[in-house]
Amino acid sequence: MSESPLEITKAFQIENLKERVVFRFFEMVPGLLAWLTLFLAFFLSKIAPVGVAFFIIVFDLFWLLRIIYLSFYQVISFKKLQQNLKIDWFRKLQDEYPDSWQNIYHLITPPTYNEGAEIIAASCEALINCNYSKDKMIVVLAIEERGGEKAREIANQIQNKYGHKFFRFLITVHPKDLKEEVAGKGSNVAWALKKTEEEIINPLNLLVENIIISNFDIDTKPYPDFFAILTWNYLNTLFPLKSSYQPIPVYNNNIWDAPAFSRIIATSGTFWQMMQQERSEQLVTYSSHSFPFKVFTEIGYPAKIVSDDSHIFWKSYFFHNGDYRVVPLHYPVSMDAVLAPGLYPTIVNQYKQQRRWAWGSENIPYLLYNFLKNKKISLREKIRHSIIILEGFWSWTTSALLIFFLGWLPLAFGGDQFNVSLLSYNLPRLTSNMMTIGMIGMLLGAAISFSLLPPRPPRYGKLKSLSMLLQWLLLPITLIFFGSLPALDAQTRLMLGNQLGFWTTVKTRKR
Repeated sequence: MSESPLEITKAFQIENLKERVVFRFFEMVPGLLAWLTLFLAFFLSKIAPVGVAFFIIVFDLFWLLRIIYLSFYQVISFKKLQQNLKIDWFRKLQDEYPDSWQNIYHLITPPTYNEGAEIIAASCEALINCNYSKDKMIVVLAIEERGGEKAREIANQIQNKYGHKFFRFLITVHPKDLKEEVAGKGSNVAWALKKTEEEIINPLNLLVENIIISNFDIDTKPYPDFFAILTWNYLNTLFPLKSSYQPIPVYNNNIWDAPAFSRIIATSGTFWQMMQQERSEQLVTYSSHSFPFKVFTEIGYPAKIVSDDSHIFWKSYFFHNGDYRVVPLHYPVSMDAVLAPGLYPTIVNQYKQQRRWAWGSENIPYLLYNFLKNKKISLREKIRHSIIILEGFWSWTTSALLIFFLGWLPLAFGGDQFNVSLLSYNLPRLTSNMMTIGMIGMLLGAAISFSLLPPRPPRYGKLKSLSMLLQWLLLPITLIFFGSLPALDAQTRLMLGNQLGFWTTVKTRKR
């Protein structure tokens, strides 16, 4: 018997041939859309340059309006973030929920593979510095058997130094080579949660409805009032057990040390999450996020997929027949920008990290397949979500290439007849002017990013601050080489059935 549609993540898991073919087609859709777009851009530039020229103008105008539209949301979200940083959320929580908040426990599950003790210790210090009762915090350090004795030694050091400062501190060891698992964060967290339930939750008879899981990356350092604002939102939400909770990731742990391209990519990720916080109907869990322990008892945690952070949302969404949402916190957690020992390794790591994130397109076949299977979700909702996720991954792959290259294709392939036309003369000027206006969004982003920076380390001079502004001139290059290309790589692999494993990004910080 085939598995439940909720458990299907790859076509080969489906026994029914017809359904397996349908799922396999859905796996091909993102790559097919991307390659078809790029092929038509070149092909039509030769046979129909006038049509392509008008398309270019409309496309660039669309993106100009979209930049203005998203910048508006970015400013609103940034203001809310600033306001929330000024509020004493723990005091607010105690005043508004004087009894209820004391029933809530926070389970933090940072998974680690080969990170050094300094990375893990910094994250533990951030937890200790939070303005929240530590006797309501359970920390589960999830290590990998693949990490060997060194991982165990580091975990024991951390437990000896910090374990007594929390309500409970548990070390779990995820066995290697478990059947049907994808080795990585998701399978490690799934194992850690099972062990936590067996060794802490059940023996202490803790109510799962009163436990919030914060699924943090090992480098995640929450800002001081994170758990207070999380608890407040949990108690203030109409359906807390049918909601996940998403902070805004900022990459401030090592932002001053990272190279310019890494800083741009990290900050762009922050901006996108800020915009999505204002469009909560489109918000999906990303990287470090929180959800009720009740969700784990209902559906488990994804262990067979690379993009577990977003998959847990979609799995919960379908389990509740569409009645599940993400609550935006408008509050930051700090993480690491990509930084390896040396420029070339950093470039490689950045590309592979972006490719892993773009591998989130593996959720597209899951989404479309479950929409076919689920009869309780309205057709309108199915269409809306399908369009959003398809357009999102299509834009990720193609937009930068179309914006920066498409404008020249009709001139290069359109022939002499097109090149002597008035349209060919004005096309580069029109597109250039629209993109220049669009730079307003980049300048706005630069200003906001500068205001989010932590204090400049003493080892850097004022020129380093200037570089934080000038770095945005590299945006077009980074959008192509660390945006479109790794996304196209990931979607092509999915289209061809070439599965991508979990890439653990190297964590490096300068002292």
